Amino acid sequence: MTPTLLAASPLNPLFVKALQTKYSVIGPMSHDALMAHPDRELIEVIAAGGESKVPASMMDALPALKLISVMGVGYDGVDVGHAIQRGAMVTHTPNVLNDDVADLAIALMLSVTRRIPQAHQFVRAGEWAKGGLPLATKLSGMRLGIVGMGRIGQAIAHRAEAFGMPIAYTARSAKSNLPYTFVADIEDLASQVDMLTLITPGGAGTHHMVNAAVLKALGPKGYIVNVARGSVIDEAALVEALQTGVIAGAGLDVFENEPTPLPALLTMDNVVLTPHVGSATDATRQAMADLATANINRHFAGEPLETPVPEC
Repeated sequence: MTPTLLAASPLNPLFVKALQTKYSVIGPMSHDALMAHPDRELIEVIAAGGESKVPASMMDALPALKLISVMGVGYDGVDVGHAIQRGAMVTHTPNVLNDDVADLAIALMLSVTRRIPQAHQFVRAGEWAKGGLPLATKLSGMRLGIVGMGRIGQAIAHRAEAFGMPIAYTARSAKSNLPYTFVADIEDLASQVDMLTLITPGGAGTHHMVNAAVLKALGPKGYIVNVARGSVIDEAALVEALQTGVIAGAGLDVFENEPTPLPALLTMDNVVLTPHVGSATDATRQAMADLATANINRHFAGEPLETPVPEC
């Protein structure tokens, strides 16, 4: 009998294609539709994306639930504590996207300081013939602060070394194996750097970690780049800081309410925006789909899961 899986939300087509070779995939669907589905009591696996919401109510609708497989490194939309209470495992797809997210972080640093999108539009609009573009800001040698020094944070730091950037970081604890300066408090870190880059997990523990006080500490020559989760920044405070010159600029790949950033962000010349594309390359999304599927295959084969989340 072909196992039936529940999709928590619309899944990446690569994930769907991989799943459909072995499984029947239903959903996403409303809670009422799920409760009425004839296979509900047999479903052992929820397949999810990094932005999916998997609340307790969805889990409790599936009495046979054993696994939630997330195609993404972030899983803050999953009620992991409730999954553990239910005896279900949660997996994600770390490591395979480290390079792409780190590459994008550097790209946003360069784009916002060197004003690359503005320069591109300047040429395309025929403005070059009328005169030169205003001078930009040098990235090399800037003091870099990284919020979150996991695998992606370390990949960003490694790349930043090539730009001659002194590196400091904040995290839950200092990492004795790294040569970078540890600063325990994010506001203190912001006061010591020119470029603050965020790659910390989302969730309640980091919600609005970057607030008005942190932005003020970063200062009028400081820039912020976010490739973490939109919830890490108080977006309203960020808009005010950008509009009033409290900070110099921002490069943002994530937002509090995706896909609708605050309207003011869409009009400011000192902001570079990308649509949550940190891992959006063919090779990496395929690797993520393969890993998320492998965790499901291992579950049904009775084998150890490859990448359970730390809580599990």
